[in-house]
Amino acid sequence: MAEEIFDVVNEQDEVIDRRPRSEVHSRDLLHRAVHVLVFHSNGNLFLQKRSMLKDCFPGTWDSSASGHLDTGESYDACALRELGEELGCQPDQPLEKLFKMDAQLETGWEFVWIYQVRHDGPFKLQPEEIECGDWFTMEHIQEWLRDRPEDFASAFRALWKRYLAWETSRPQPQNRS
Repeated sequence: MAEEIFDVVNEQDEVIDRRPRSEVHSRDLLHRAVHVLVFHSNGNLFLQKRSMLKDCFPGTWDSSASGHLDTGESYDACALRELGEELGCQPDQPLEKLFKMDAQLETGWEFVWIYQVRHDGPFKLQPEEIECGDWFTMEHIQEWLRDRPEDFASAFRALWKRYLAWETSRPQPQNRS
């Protein structure tokens, strides 16, 4: 199988080059990725445990679906593609684009757009990417991250902190009586 080719970007997330995945990762070149948080209608979040075959953070827990953008691909298209590839699902509602994280050590030098969607499953997990997955309450995830942060990929730790700040700061719907 041919090695993936990624768009390399500058500090403004503008494409400046294309390089093989191994080179992008070994040289810490800036590139692009997405993370999708899939929430059950009961409020629980689906997390995946990364396959031991993964080159980055094998065997750690991570977002519901995540991945690198293909060369020339948009963030939105990638988020939908990753849901299909990793979870075998295509939600019947649009993904909500939440916020963008700048490239940093914790994200593996990726600019990352975070999305969320409601979907109750079932899922068909891609075994090359995902060892297993399960639904967790927000409280359980918080406690787990506090007690055993090493169980999680560093990008998830960073995005979860940012997600909680986003969640508490977003405007709540007004009751119209």
